[in-house]
Amino acid sequence: MEEAKKPMGWKELYLKEDWWAIYLGLGIVFAAIAFFYSGIPFLRYLSVFPPTWTEPGKLINHFSSQIGWYGLQFAVWIIIFSISTKILGFKQSEYLPSFIFLYILSIITFIIGAYKPLNTYGFEAPLVALLLGLLISNIVKLPKWMDSGFRVEYYIKTGIVLLGATLPFTLIIWAGPVAFLQATIISVVTCLTIYFAATKIFGLDKRFGAVLGVGGAICGVSAAIAVGGAVKAKKEHVSVAIALVTVWAIIMIFFIPYSSKLLNLHPAPVGAWVGSSEFADAAGFAAAVAYGNMVGNEEPAIRAFTLMKVIGRDIWLGIWSFMFALIACLKWEKEESGGRPEIAEIWWRFPKFVLGFLVASIIITVIASGYSMTEYEKIVKPELISPIKSLRSWAFIFCFLSIGLTTRFRELAAAGKKPFWAFTSGVFVNVVLGFILSVLVLGSFWINKTATGF
Repeated sequence: MEEAKKPMGWKELYLKEDWWAIYLGLGIVFAAIAFFYSGIPFLRYLSVFPPTWTEPGKLINHFSSQIGWYGLQFAVWIIIFSISTKILGFKQSEYLPSFIFLYILSIITFIIGAYKPLNTYGFEAPLVALLLGLLISNIVKLPKWMDSGFRVEYYIKTGIVLLGATLPFTLIIWAGPVAFLQATIISVVTCLTIYFAATKIFGLDKRFGAVLGVGGAICGVSAAIAVGGAVKAKKEHVSVAIALVTVWAIIMIFFIPYSSKLLNLHPAPVGAWVGSSEFADAAGFAAAVAYGNMVGNEEPAIRAFTLMKVIGRDIWLGIWSFMFALIACLKWEKEESGGRPEIAEIWWRFPKFVLGFLVASIIITVIASGYSMTEYEKIVKPELISPIKSLRSWAFIFCFLSIGLTTRFRELAAAGKKPFWAFTSGVFVNVVLGFILSVLVLGSFWINKTATGF
């Protein structure tokens, strides 16, 4: 466990990345709402990123017509981040050039991830960002001062707040109790399997087990970082969890579609299986699309995947973060120190950005409640949700690149084989249980659910 630090008190309102992530994330949400109701598409243009391409000419045309928006977007990001990081205490002489490097690398990442031959096989921008960052950090020795711009937690927490805005509770209602029940079963069973395998069978640290368990149970990288901060896990523990999530996410891109093809399954149950058993949103979407292309009908697979992974499992992020923060504060640290923690410590230890996630979700829920599902898909999603989602993608790419750029393979190797086998035990349970629920038990439900467009 990392050495406990004395709470900042209310100074954390301006001295902690959690709060700045909330300010930035909710600021984007409120701006998106204002432009949505005014009918001005400003944020939709500002959230620009490279489109899917196969011919270089398409990219050239895109950048020649959108270069002004890229320049304005960069200006907005760097103004916000430079002001907040200065208040947080970072040297701007180090942060600014580092962020410029990160932004340029992000554009390159988007370009690579949008290349259709790679994109089809799951190498989308988030995965490309992680791999590219790892490649650079382990081949080229970047100056240590550049770490100032690689603010992993700041970027991911901002992205998680924005994630809340793309997950209104109305989507859960539209998904129905059966879909949510399946997602809950998958999330709980997978997390507990990995946690108990890690701590009881392999003797790993409880905090490490929590990070591994939640990383496998819900939204992979985001969950590992969120819960790692909530329980005060070591940095290398979070890095190992991210590496394992990435490895198994890539494997599942190929395993589930080709196994389903061999069994000649309907695309809807396969999409639900992918949503139950994949460990990253981007990789899961790629797997669902891949199987849909194999059978010539990708829409049911994408819809079922969205219900299970993006809505059903990802919504657990805040719940697991809160639960493990409570357990770490009230049980683990009490056992380790022998003292009784103060009640206020629960608040200081609670991952505040989760509040931003919930507030963003509630705000969008209120707005979405005035629309039917059809109206939501045709009006709210493209005009309000899509710009937020696009800016969330930028925040996640900043994060994934930063993870790679600050991670060394030797650090991962030092963790040994035990984390791998603990996580893999959860993978086995996850895949088998996902298949049983999605195909054997609820196969007809998913076929009928996606046929109606949920």
